[in-house]
Amino acid sequence: MTDLPTDLPAGQRGPSDHMIRDQIIGAAHDHFSHYGYGKTTVSDLAKDIGFSKAYIYKFFDSKQAIGEAICARQLGSILQEVEAVLASSETATEKLRKMSERLTALSVELFFTDRKLYDIAVHSCIEKWSSSQSYIVRIKEILASIIVEGREAGEFERKTPLDEVCRSIAGAMQPFVSPLMLQYNLDDLPRASNEMINLVLRSLAP
Repeated sequence: MTDLPTDLPAGQRGPSDHMIRDQIIGAAHDHFSHYGYGKTTVSDLAKDIGFSKAYIYKFFDSKQAIGEAICARQLGSILQEVEAVLASSETATEKLRKMSERLTALSVELFFTDRKLYDIAVHSCIEKWSSSQSYIVRIKEILASIIVEGREAGEFERKTPLDEVCRSIAGAMQPFVSPLMLQYNLDDLPRASNEMINLVLRSLAP
């Protein structure tokens, strides 16, 4: 008896690496971009792709699982860009500022260039999909590494518990990077996000 794969994200089925799954995700990405996530059914996707609905269910157990795969790729690309910017920064202060700036810029870019895909991110936040939850966890991990680096270099204070600092900074960034909140703060950018990170950095001073 062949063991089922254990390394697949929730909701995905079949071999862990399969071109058909990638084909379904790519077609769904295009379909959602045109029609929107909320108005699309698995039957709509099957008709558009040219597969049977039953065949799609061999790889995904629901429309949400397909949406999660798309969301995970989108959020993953944002993280890659953020980490690339941080790699080229020399100080913790510079890293924290650039992280805030890049996260905000990429979130705004997604909002304006592909609103229907942005709506998938909104669904992921409201329904707490694993893709968005993993993204939040990774953001906090990056924040923690920056804070630790800044403390070791004498740039940041050391008295406040690390987890408290990371939660507070992540919360301060939410109005400018969260899909649920960003749309209500667009008119205040980039002034508001710049003022926020300036205040955060002042609070971190030793």
